Amino acid sequence: MVFAGSLRANSASCTKQLRSSLTRALHTTGVPRSSQRLGTQIAARLANPRHFSTSLVTPARSSPLLSSPRWSGNNKTTPPAPSEPSENDAAESSSNSVKLDGADDESPAGSSSQSSTPPSSSSGGDNSDGSDPPPPSSQPTPTPSSIAKQSVPEVYPQVLALPIARRPLFPGFYKAVVVRNPAVVAAIKEMMKRGQPYLGAFLLKDEHTDSDVITDINSVHPVGVFAQITSVFAANNGAGDDKEEGLTAVLYPHRRIKITELIKAGENPSTAKVQEETQTVTPPPTPTEGDVAKIPQGPVQTSFLHKHAISIVQVDNLVTQPYNKDDQYIRAFMSEIVSVFKDIAQLNPLFRDQITNFSINQVASNVFDEPDKLADFAAAVSSGEVGELQDVLESLVVDDRLRKALLVLKKELINAQLQSKLSRDVDSKIAKRQREYYLMEQLKGIKKELGMESDGKDKLIEKFKERAASLKMPEGVRKVFDEELNKLMGLEPAASEANVTRNYLEWLTQIPWGQHTPENFSITHAQKVLDEDHYGLKDVKDRILEFLAVGKLRGTVQGKIICLVGPPGVGKTSIGKSIARALNRQFFRFSVGGLTDVAEIKGHRRTYVGALPGKIIQALKRVGTENPLVLIDEVDKIGRGINGDPASALLEMLDPEQNNGFLDHYMDVPVDLSRVLFVCTANNLDTIPAPLLDRMEVLEVSGYVSEEKCVIAEKYLGPQAKEASGLKDTDIVLEPSAVDVLIKYYCRESGVRNLKKHIDKIYRKAALKLILDLGETVFPEPVPAVSTSAPAPNAADPPSKTVESQEPPANEPNTVTLEESTSNESGDRKTVTTQERKPLQIPDDIHVRITPENLKDYVGPPVYHKDRMYVSPPPPGVSTGLGYLGNGSGAVMPVEATSMPGKGGLQLTGKLGEVIRESAQIGLSWVKAHAYELGITKTPEEQFLTDRDIHVHMPEGSIGKEGPSAGTAILSAFVSLFTKTKIHPDIAMTGEISLVGQVLPVGGLKEKILAAHRAGIKTILAPAANRSDIEENVPESVKTGIRFVYVEDVREVLHEVFRGQDIVERWKDTLSL
Repeated sequence: MVFAGSLRANSASCTKQLRSSLTRALHTTGVPRSSQRLGTQIAARLANPRHFSTSLVTPARSSPLLSSPRWSGNNKTTPPAPSEPSENDAAESSSNSVKLDGADDESPAGSSSQSSTPPSSSSGGDNSDGSDPPPPSSQPTPTPSSIAKQSVPEVYPQVLALPIARRPLFPGFYKAVVVRNPAVVAAIKEMMKRGQPYLGAFLLKDEHTDSDVITDINSVHPVGVFAQITSVFAANNGAGDDKEEGLTAVLYPHRRIKITELIKAGENPSTAKVQEETQTVTPPPTPTEGDVAKIPQGPVQTSFLHKHAISIVQVDNLVTQPYNKDDQYIRAFMSEIVSVFKDIAQLNPLFRDQITNFSINQVASNVFDEPDKLADFAAAVSSGEVGELQDVLESLVVDDRLRKALLVLKKELINAQLQSKLSRDVDSKIAKRQREYYLMEQLKGIKKELGMESDGKDKLIEKFKERAASLKMPEGVRKVFDEELNKLMGLEPAASEANVTRNYLEWLTQIPWGQHTPENFSITHAQKVLDEDHYGLKDVKDRILEFLAVGKLRGTVQGKIICLVGPPGVGKTSIGKSIARALNRQFFRFSVGGLTDVAEIKGHRRTYVGALPGKIIQALKRVGTENPLVLIDEVDKIGRGINGDPASALLEMLDPEQNNGFLDHYMDVPVDLSRVLFVCTANNLDTIPAPLLDRMEVLEVSGYVSEEKCVIAEKYLGPQAKEASGLKDTDIVLEPSAVDVLIKYYCRESGVRNLKKHIDKIYRKAALKLILDLGETVFPEPVPAVSTSAPAPNAADPPSKTVESQEPPANEPNTVTLEESTSNESGDRKTVTTQERKPLQIPDDIHVRITPENLKDYVGPPVYHKDRMYVSPPPPGVSTGLGYLGNGSGAVMPVEATSMPGKGGLQLTGKLGEVIRESAQIGLSWVKAHAYELGITKTPEEQFLTDRDIHVHMPEGSIGKEGPSAGTAILSAFVSLFTKTKIHPDIAMTGEISLVGQVLPVGGLKEKILAAHRAGIKTILAPAANRSDIEENVPESVKTGIRFVYVEDVREVLHEVFRGQDIVERWKDTLSL
């Protein structure tokens, strides 16, 4: 065809050039075991009239051979080479002779290079290189003085298996390999001597390994080639000595084969013992009958290989399936391959040489007559992926092989085009740049096109563009992003402004613009989550469910800011987590307690070094969605300093009307926070600024009653503490009665945090008693790790290492000198390890019960000894009030008043706050104003308390007391003192009084009533305005056994407190209701 004819026209001019290139290529020592394109070199060597030592290859048979191939190496003793034939003689015998050339015997002394000449077979002078295997022929057995034409056996069931690295071999194309394994080297030498230079070459699956033997059949691909060793020569170490390290063998593959069984696996070179045989010209001696009996079972032609530590495999021949060369698909594939070859030849001169050589030595006159060989040639000369080349080798269907070869060749064309494009691009810059810079640019361009590496700034810009493409940025934000990106493209990476711009783009592309998680407004799911995480808190749960129900109908909960207010330890933060779980939202928490810098909320200006956005922008980056639940903790403890007022900065962030365009100082672009659900927590509403409080929906988490605490301890706190103490599967029981005592006399707070600490302490003490009672024999300490110098007991365990000891010295004085102490410290080292310590197994016969009787052994004496000071009627001047302590619990607080000679002053003690002091002043003033009606003075004009001082004290002076709740109790104590009338201790009261005697409502009634219930109070006087609060929010179990009297005026209080006393009869006329 035209393609073949055009390529052959250039063969004559190419032959001379290729002849010199082959001489340089094969005169190198230590040829690496990688594919070498030898087609061109072999073709040139055929034109060289010089011949070196030759070897004969005869069909394998059991009888000794009359002739054997010569071994050409670097040994000192070499067999004599035959005389060189003339050029005419070589031409005459080229059609019926096969030469197995070794090293160049005629190279000058001192030359460190060797050359080998692969054989070739020609037919009419048209097939002069090794592109195709020599055609088999049936020639008579040659005599020692004659050279027979090569005959390749068609059936060769067992062969030496040689693994090949990095590239597979293809039939008809040479490859030089270096063999280092002594056993394989010895086997090849014997094969050459016996005239059976055949082996199987199989590609290794792991391209990073290199071995001469196969230890596992799965380490190589099953399909390989049946190859003939055409020539061998020694591979020196290059040090100039004669020590032989291996040999280089030139392989000529003939056909495809497949491994069916690994007959013998190879051995490690360090353990294989190989006996080197002396090389001789004469064939090996005929084995005797005894020697034949010692030969291992198997095919006779390869039985001698079993004595070598090599790999032997059972193989089957693979035959290409029949095909029609005139099939339109096959001809189309071949036409496309030829077309691609032409394109590559124009771009790559090396391909042009290979194609020319292949065309010259093609047996068929038309390249389209042998499509299978064309596919093999396309794969052999391509530098494609190893897997793709192996697929071509394994393909037995011609059209499939052509398709895969075309794919490999197309990739080669693309690489050649890219290389040409890069070359042109770089050539345009070479006039202005130095040579070194040109080479660096070319290298960078190649890596960038191949995707291996790119310029740092270009890669960074590409990353920002990819991020921005996946986000739904608003138009204004997109415009700012483009401007900043263009600015970064024009800046040098070393510039300080580039670092600022890069950090800004990092933050701008990490905000989740338009990305949100789907919400779950299922009321059933929310109720289940809240009940799993919390017990009680019915009012709070109802408010949350109402909140979710509105969101379910509206489709959104934006515009709501929830504020959970309550004493410490009642679960405000955990309620926020439960809301996030119920809504299927991301959760982020940050605390503003003690925050004094407004930049924590609004961010820093970008001009500052180390500037960062505010907390809310950081939250959006962390959670990756624009609709998270953000919990702002301790909002009532926010501070104010010289850097601004953070509470005022929160106004914009928490205002539903403004936060859809929240402007952070660092970002300087509006960020929509309207989809964020804010939940705030506080202990007290009084310290929250009014404008900030106005933007919140307050939910009061008042606390837990004793019954709720008992259930929480049983369901949540007890199992958690038991598992944390290592007693999960142990029979240790904390009885409910002990928990009740713990709540009444140790943990009276509204929350359960202190209760959790005490339960943890109980289980820790139980664990300590368990260890002390059973001793170290039941719970032995694991053996410490040995030093690094000792061998590890188990090879699988990670090795331990030591560090310098920092253990402090003993506190007891000793007589060791300073020098000895320094030497001991410097030589002492501690062993460190990464192994986790396993928990110990506790015996099953352990049974522990914590009861009220032995509770003191675990938590010590009770903190609260008694609920009230006066069980019997106290003296006049003592009343019982109900107070709310700072820890969130209620208390029964007696009020004591007494008088003494003086000047009419009022003294207050008991760590009283300002508000409670004012309540005492109001109560005393009201009593003075109504002294005649109360029966204290005989006439309205009589002076009262002009020569007496009043002292008011509230016991438990270490506990701070504050609030207006003690107004009615203080006034009752004053009336009891001045009228000398006792107040019954079963009566307690709470309420604020005004100067005219009205009783005003107070807070904390649930905790106060709980304290009264615990103290056994029978009657409680409360403001009438708090009636609905008591009836709705106080559990019935707490109100059981208590009579509530709701009052609106202090006169009602006095009539109820002193009911049944004589003075009440007089008040009916003077102090009527």
